[in-house]
Amino acid sequence: MNPETSMNSLPFTSSTPFTMGIELELQLVNRRNYNLATDAVDLLAWIEPRELQNQIKLEITQGMIELNSGIHTRVDHLLEELKDLRGALTRGAHHLNIDVAGGGAHPFQNWSEQRITPSERFHYLHEKYGYLAKTFTVFGQHIHIGVANGDDALYLTHGFSRYVPHFIALSAASPFYQGVDTAFDSSRSNVVRAFPLAGTAPVVTKWSDFEKYYDELIDLGIIIGMKDFYWDIRPKPEYGTVEIRVCDTPLTLEHAALLGCYAQLLARWILTERPFEVDDDFYLLYQYNRFEASRYGLDGEMAQHGEDKAAAAGKQSIFVSILDRLQDLKRFAQNEAEVQVLKRLRHMAYERLNDAAWLRETYKKRGSLNDVMRLSSELWMKHSAPPYFH
Repeated sequence: MNPETSMNSLPFTSSTPFTMGIELELQLVNRRNYNLATDAVDLLAWIEPRELQNQIKLEITQGMIELNSGIHTRVDHLLEELKDLRGALTRGAHHLNIDVAGGGAHPFQNWSEQRITPSERFHYLHEKYGYLAKTFTVFGQHIHIGVANGDDALYLTHGFSRYVPHFIALSAASPFYQGVDTAFDSSRSNVVRAFPLAGTAPVVTKWSDFEKYYDELIDLGIIIGMKDFYWDIRPKPEYGTVEIRVCDTPLTLEHAALLGCYAQLLARWILTERPFEVDDDFYLLYQYNRFEASRYGLDGEMAQHGEDKAAAAGKQSIFVSILDRLQDLKRFAQNEAEVQVLKRLRHMAYERLNDAAWLRETYKKRGSLNDVMRLSSELWMKHSAPPYFH
């Protein structure tokens, strides 16, 4: 190990615990046939007011744009900011005669037709990962939760992993991919798994141990920095956050805010009560549970060890697991907005409602994936709440 990098090589920036922010990767579609457009670079020039350009960023291919919220303590304030950002984005899109949409994957785009965005890092990724870089034209919501220190960040990273099936099932919005119904509620989940440094963080609980692991991979030339980890949940030491990366981008803004608040409430519980013992077998059932959520959504099953204080051993329906957790999280709600989030998430889980079901039902009615994208873009640009709340 390089002695120059072994001492505090990856300092963790403390942030206010339980604050939250989200990133949304969004689809840019043309108005001719609602395939992906290639206008992301031009779109940035049309964003007004100009300071919002700091929160709207390019992504790896040119049919994508990323929207970044500020840091929030309240979900209702987060949603108001998202509406302002949406307004700036849609006004800019109209100048270019394109629309903006949510969803975890475009239903019929061809990955080979995508253009890499001009950027040193994006060209490096394309050279390193080959075709995987273009297949990464999928769209996710990332949720950041603030933590005080690196040890807390690692515990929360592991704790959140127990609820990856919840986040996948609640956000699932990519049943169609490359023109076919994949039979998965979230096909995006499988695309992300193709990268060599995907999966889960190492089973360490001390930030000093994580720094040693990080230094070893740096010295071996396996990574350049934290961005090279495509883990489902990862610490972000430069932000002082833990980042959940498994969600499909929802079709509406309120849905995205609900997921952010769910992460915030879970973090309060996990870091307050420390319900998990993180050991070598902690991720033993992880891949099975992740698959069930990606494949079946809220109708999937979760297998549980039983040694955790949070759950008994055996299998449980994902929607039932969500309902149980929401019931327990009521005691961590701090305002009426959070109480309403719990009610809305309960409705989604109890009725087994997610965006994948809406996309399939819309295709069944319209018979055209082009129409599905047209209606999906209208939903994102004009409505805040999911269609099953209208």
